[in-house]
Amino acid sequence: MLEKLNQLTEGHGELKAGHGLISGIIALSLAILCFLGVLAFHFPEYLTTPQLRKSYDVEIIRNIMLAALALAGGLSLVNIIFGRARWLSSFAFLLVALTALLGGHKVPVNDFADNTPYIGLDWFILDLLGSSLIFIFIEKIVPHRKNQPIFRSEWQTDFHHFIINHMVVGFVLLATNLMVHKGLGWAVKSDLQAWIQGLPFIAELLLILLAADLVQYWTHRAYHETWLWRLHAVHHSVKSMDWLAGSRQHILELLMTRTLVLGIIFVLGFSKEVIDAYIVVVGFQAVFNHCNVNVRLGPLRYILVTPNFHHWHHSQDKEALDTNYAAHFSFLDYLFGTAAKSHKIWPEAYGVLGDYVPNGFWKQFKFPFTWKG
Repeated sequence: MLEKLNQLTEGHGELKAGHGLISGIIALSLAILCFLGVLAFHFPEYLTTPQLRKSYDVEIIRNIMLAALALAGGLSLVNIIFGRARWLSSFAFLLVALTALLGGHKVPVNDFADNTPYIGLDWFILDLLGSSLIFIFIEKIVPHRKNQPIFRSEWQTDFHHFIINHMVVGFVLLATNLMVHKGLGWAVKSDLQAWIQGLPFIAELLLILLAADLVQYWTHRAYHETWLWRLHAVHHSVKSMDWLAGSRQHILELLMTRTLVLGIIFVLGFSKEVIDAYIVVVGFQAVFNHCNVNVRLGPLRYILVTPNFHHWHHSQDKEALDTNYAAHFSFLDYLFGTAAKSHKIWPEAYGVLGDYVPNGFWKQFKFPFTWKG
């Protein structure tokens, strides 16, 4: 069963209706999320993110879990009865049963300590559910490469990156916050922070995006033009662009970039409401600009980073190598002379030129330390 699931996620190809695979995958996905959710209910102090706990409505979450369990159980049971993808649906049904045995949506949540080390399992669940529902839907509505399947080649590697990078996000944020607050306290100017916080909301939001993007632009450029490429090459090794492609990122690169961006945000002292809005914007753009979508935005593409703009950054086309570094505002690349120039609308191929980065999460984790280039 596990071997078949591994083969499916390694690169199955197009999923055709009527064979039970689509409904089986939906059932299994919901069953896995419910199983992870019941674990979070049992161990909230270690498996949930403190910042997210404050905004939860537990009763709504319980109702959502109950509906997901019912849907997953129903879909898998129908497939088992009618003999469609029984191996997949049986796995889903077993997980539903196990989740129910562990208490399901009725697990009581008692008082617990709020300062324990944690893994952001709840953030992983919410982000996976939200990203897959929103961005897979968008990719099917306005696809760039119409024949690219959801489970395309190397999908499994990128999903492993997604899991690891999201599960350790709590430790990453804790480490970066400590480094930023201890190392940059001297740079804080209260008058400057007061002026920034006095700006209108939209102006302050645009300023935080610009400040963060300037840091990311030069950091990103350094990843390409210095020895740091050995870290960043992992991100560029993805050969198919979709909602999951941006998750392929070495954990050390994630830590370095987060530290630098949080540094400028800390020094300038943006208001909490603006930081919350920034997190939403950057989260959307980070996924959307890697998506398999045919979006260019007309003249706005010279101001804002679009999927088309960022796809060129990932291309193997020689005229576009080491270009399009910006994350939010494409005009930075036009300003600094690093915008890609090509007569073609879209690149032909993605990935590292020479294809020397190995596939597989652990191989890519070790790559920066073993590469002889």
